[in-house]
Amino acid sequence: MNKKYVRIIGVLTLLFVIYSCVEPFSPPEVNSDQGYLVIDGFLNVGSDTSWIELSHTQNTNATQPIAKEPKAKVVVEQENGLTYPFTEKGNGSYFLPPQTFSKTVKYRLRIKTVSGSEYLSDYVEVKNTPPIDSIAGKFDERQNAMVMQVNTHDATNKTRFYRWKFEETWEYRAAYYSALEAITNANKEREIITRRNDINLCWRTLKSGNILLGSTIKLSQDIIKDLPLTTVLASTNKLYIKYSILVKQYGLTQDAFEYWTSLAKTTEGTGSLFDPLPSQITGNIKNTADGQELVFGYFSASVEQKKRIFLTPRLGVYPGCIEPDTLSIPEAQETSSLLMNYTGARFDSVLVTSDYCADCRVQGGVTTKPSFWE
Repeated sequence: MNKKYVRIIGVLTLLFVIYSCVEPFSPPEVNSDQGYLVIDGFLNVGSDTSWIELSHTQNTNATQPIAKEPKAKVVVEQENGLTYPFTEKGNGSYFLPPQTFSKTVKYRLRIKTVSGSEYLSDYVEVKNTPPIDSIAGKFDERQNAMVMQVNTHDATNKTRFYRWKFEETWEYRAAYYSALEAITNANKEREIITRRNDINLCWRTLKSGNILLGSTIKLSQDIIKDLPLTTVLASTNKLYIKYSILVKQYGLTQDAFEYWTSLAKTTEGTGSLFDPLPSQITGNIKNTADGQELVFGYFSASVEQKKRIFLTPRLGVYPGCIEPDTLSIPEAQETSSLLMNYTGARFDSVLVTSDYCADCRVQGGVTTKPSFWE
C-alpha cells in the first residue's frame, strides 16, 4: 500500500443478513438491549437515486434479525425552504428519485418515526466528487489473489477526502449439470423429464461491508493512486469464469471524513483484551427533543461517481464434488436428490447428486444474468 495517504479499513456493521456483505451494526459501546436508531445513506445530488436506510442497534449477543424502522417520514430540507420527501420502499428503506439539486446551498435530513420521535441532522454542504480515473486488478503472487485498486484525482485540489463502496459480481457454475428433474404430472404420477430451467450457471453479487477511506490532505496534489479496495483470493473461485466490480466514489467534508475515520478505528479495534477502550461514536444527527439520545449515522450530500470493470483472469479451479450416486428409474422418481443424466447399458438408471453439487443457487447466486453483464 502507498503510505502517502491515509487508508482506513474497518468493518461497518449495519445489517445482519447471512451471506451478505452488509454486516450487523452493533457499535462497541452499545451492550444493552436499547435499540438506538441507525441512519445509513446520503443525498445523491448527481443523476442517481438517493437512499436512506433506517434500522436499530442490538446487543452484540442478540440472535434475532435486526429491527428496521418502517413508516417513517424522511425528508431532505434545503436551507432556502425547499423540501424533498422520500418514498418508503419497505423494510426500512426510503428512496428519492433523481432531482435537479443546487450544489451551492446546504441540505439537512429530517426523520419522524411512527412513534413520534423526530431526528434532525446539521445542514451540510454539497461535496462534488471527481470521476474515477480507473479501476485495475493487480495480481499478487504471494497471496495468490487479485488486488482491486482505484485511481482518481481532482485537478482543482478541492476534494481531498474520499470514501468508496463497491459491489462484486461473479459468474460461476455448480460442479455437476442437472439435465433431468422428477415431477408429478397431470395424472398425479411421478415422471422424469428434461429439466426446464438451467440451474448450473449462476451470478452472485456482494456489497462491500468495510469503511474505505482516503485522504490527500498532506499531499501537494489531490491524487489517489493505486489505492487497494479489496483482495480477491483465487481460492474463492470468483475469478475463474468472469468477475466484475462496480466502484462507487464519494467526496466527503472533513467532518464526515473524521466521523468515518473514528468509526473505522473503533470497529476494527475491538475484540482483544489489549485493544483500546471503544469511544462513543455519533454523527451529525440528533433527536430534536433529547440531544443526549444516541443516534448513529452521518448525513452527507455529494455527487456519486461510479465505474465498472470486468476481468477474466481464469484464476482458481473448476469446482469439484463427491461422486454421484446411481439410482434405478423408480428410485430416481421419488428421490429428493438432484437428477443428472440417464446411465446404464439401457439407460435404465439415473445419476443423482446433492443440491450443493448441481444447483448453483445453493451457493447464494441467481440464474438470471444481470442486465449489465457483458
